[in-house]
Parts: sequence; C-alpha cells; structure tokens
Amino acid sequence: MGFFDSLTGGGAAQPQPQAQAPMPAGKFSIERFENENRQYTAQLGRFKVMTHKRDLSVDSDNAKEEYFMDKMNVRRRQLVIDLDESCPVVLQAGAMQWMAGPIAMNTGVKGAGDFLGKMVSGAVTGESAIKPEYSGRGTIVLEPTYDHIILQNAGDWPGGVCVEDGMFLACDASVHQSVVARSSFSSAVAGGEGLFNLSLSGTGVIALESYVPLDELVVVTLQNDTLKIDGSLAVMWSAGLQFTTERSSRSLIGSAASGEGLVNVYRGTGTVLMSPVASTASYDDATEDDD
Repeated sequence: MGFFDSLTGGGAAQPQPQAQAPMPAGKFSIERFENENRQYTAQLGRFKVMTHKRDLSVDSDNAKEEYFMDKMNVRRRQLVIDLDESCPVVLQAGAMQWMAGPIAMNTGVKGAGDFLGKMVSGAVTGESAIKPEYSGRGTIVLEPTYDHIILQNAGDWPGGVCVEDGMFLACDASVHQSVVARSSFSSAVAGGEGLFNLSLSGTGVIALESYVPLDELVVVTLQNDTLKIDGSLAVMWSAGLQFTTERSSRSLIGSAASGEGLVNVYRGTGTVLMSPVASTASYDDATEDDD
C-alpha cells in the first residue's frame, strides 16, 4: 500500500456524500409599501410608478419647505418593476434602492470590445457607461426622485426614439440602445449642444426621468416638414428625424437682428415631444434679466 493509498484508506471505496435536496422555491411578501400616502399612479407592462402624496419624514426645520413643495406637486416618485423570467431589465447605474426575490445582476458587458463601446457611448451621451442588467423573478424598487417618471412603449416609436441626455432610467433588456450623432457637428458645437443622443428602439418598456409630466409635454407631429426650437426644449423625438443646430436666419446679420441666434432644427417625418418651458431652479431664474 503506497503512501497515497494510506491517506485515502488503501484504495477502498469511500462512501460518497449524499446530494443535498434542492431548496424549496422561496416566497416573499411585501406589506405596507402601498398605502394612503404612497400609491401607484401609472403602469405600463411590468413597470409601475409609485408616487408619494406627501413627504411625512419631516421635522420643524424643513416642514415649511415640504408644505409648499406639496402644493406645487413636487413629490417623491419611485419606479417599481415586477420582474419575471420573460425578459431581464436594464437600469441606470446606481438607480436600484432595494429588491426582493431570486434576482441576479450582471454588468451586461459581453467582452472587451463591448466594454469599450459602452465607455465611449457613456462619455458622449452623459449616461452611465455600464448599465447593470437584472434577471430572475421578484420586485425591484428604484431610488426616489423628484422628477416625473415617463413610461413609453418602444414599439410605439417606429425606427426608435431619441432622448435628451440624462433622461434614461430603465428599460426592458429587449430594447436596443445606440448612440446617434447630429447631422451637423460644427453647428452643434457652436450652439453649445451635445453632439450625440441616446436612441432606444425595438420592443419593450422605457422609463425616463423628466422635469415636466407627460401630459404637459407639447406633441408636434411632422409630415415631411420642419420644427425649429430655440433652446433644449425637446425631450424626445423620432430617431428618423434629421436633427441639426442652425442659425435662425440664413445670414449672420439676420440672426443678430432677430435676437434668436442658433436654433435646434428637426426635419422630416416623425414626432417631437417638447417642454412648454425651460427647466428653471426658481422663479428668479425664470425671470432674471440676461443683461
């Protein structure tokens, strides 16, 4: 009997450990998440918007501020996803607050080339480079936001939809994400606008953050026509539209005389959803004199 055999019992058959019985399928329940103060106000597919009617976690230092925020419809909102095994979901990095159930998370990176592509995409669009992907079964609750949460069906936008920088919150993994460039680089730089936007296409639900609620957005439908906007008022638009930044007049003198300067131009056939007003931090910002 060799040395190794003496350590292993002389080559005799050893009893094999019994296989562990599979764990029974887990169950969880969530109580008091939805109540008189927190209620679902919108739903599309597996995505739901939870709205806090009032912020009850206040003290004497911020009670006055919270009171007037409530009067102006400034409320906390959270995206809730009832995840099932039909399709994973993709979230903005750092957006997840808590989740319950057998849910796995991965980076969604499929290799070195894909990682480099995502890094470039994130750098030019202002979105996070790596958006985690969640799969399994359970409930995912995202961090609260004071912005409005807009739910859209990607299939309702033939050819895809472009969104303003920083709006992406979550989507079904079946939604394809890509980066689209403006038709005119030089004019975009001159106008102080970004050169690229995030485009979402395919099938599935998209969740976006907006400082304006969906029912307040102005809908402009173009049939081989042109829309010109002074400023970044467009929230989302059909990916098939030609998007450039141009002078408001054909001549520099004309642009100077009109006082408009450069405008964002959308040409072709498609839809543009735009805010009726620019985003402002306060009444003073909205009414201050540029001079």
